Amino acid sequence: MALSPAAAAARSIAARFRVDWPGFVLDVDLALPGRGVTALFGHSGSGKTTLLRCIAGLQRGEAVHLAFGDEVWEDSARGLFVPTHRRPLGYVFQEASLFPHLTVAQNLAFGQRRVARTERRVSLEAAVELLGIGHLLGRAPATLSGGERQRVAIARALATSPRLLLMDEPLAALDLKRKHEILPYLERLHDELEVPVLYVSHSPDEVARLADHVVLLDQGRAIAEGGLVDTLARLDLPTAFSDEAGVVIEAQVGAHDERYHLTRLDFAGGQVLVARRPEAPGRRLRFRVHARDVSLARSRAADTSITNLLPVTVTALADADTPAHVLVRLDAAGTPLVARITRRSCDQLGVAPGCAMWAQIKTVALLA
Repeated sequence: MALSPAAAAARSIAARFRVDWPGFVLDVDLALPGRGVTALFGHSGSGKTTLLRCIAGLQRGEAVHLAFGDEVWEDSARGLFVPTHRRPLGYVFQEASLFPHLTVAQNLAFGQRRVARTERRVSLEAAVELLGIGHLLGRAPATLSGGERQRVAIARALATSPRLLLMDEPLAALDLKRKHEILPYLERLHDELEVPVLYVSHSPDEVARLADHVVLLDQGRAIAEGGLVDTLARLDLPTAFSDEAGVVIEAQVGAHDERYHLTRLDFAGGQVLVARRPEAPGRRLRFRVHARDVSLARSRAADTSITNLLPVTVTALADADTPAHVLVRLDAAGTPLVARITRRSCDQLGVAPGCAMWAQIKTVALLA
């Protein structure tokens, strides 16, 4: 059962750390939500894993304050430090790190033994069902695929009944096929588990698919923090200057067009058509629209193969990573979009804040 907003707020995470190493300084002061998935996102070396290790108590720092709700786990000013084994958290690393001499079932039982029986909130049966590993229980880790091993590692972390789950790039060591295998299970964690997750990644696709909240790290500092939709639509962040710039939109299946094998997705800003989906009407989905796949027009095109046309208002412009292009932030009845167009087109169309235009979406990438 999902947490109420009040309950989630009561166990929000306050994290202030300063770690000073030669050539690198982590200096963050964050207030993270106590529900859903928070992505710690940034390039390699930005401080994502260091921050996660600090929260776990595996890395000590200076000027530290860490609280989970009203429980203080670390406070350097008071000389307070709760060791890792006493923090009610689960940790999933890039490598599964299963005990090779134990079966899958024995690995899970080992994780559960860390928790007193009276404090167990997640049963082994629930963890096994959630990760779809019932058929693997008698197997040895050496006989599992990379994706299977990582699913077992996640189930073992859940078997400790954590109040906070830390995941350090859990898909980084997997090939594309194995990533696609495990992503649906991570989505189940998001949808069905009330345990808040801190998820380290440098993959925009993973963040777009899984996260509710984003912390963007750069050179040891948090340069942006907020809800996924609004943060990805900002034009003042380094991520906006790459080819991955774009937005994520929450929608629901509206109806199916059997003649043309299309599905209509409805959202606050309008509707889009995508290739036929198996989900029933009413099912919620996420989709992603890259800025490079959005073009603009002054009027609604009548003779075009582009079927997804939305009335929008221009809210802001910014330089792109090349002088030939401009990034344009758009508002579609409350839903933000970003378009990447040439500077020449921008001038010829007279694109400026306040302009009413039509957004032509060439490609919709479903995140499911």
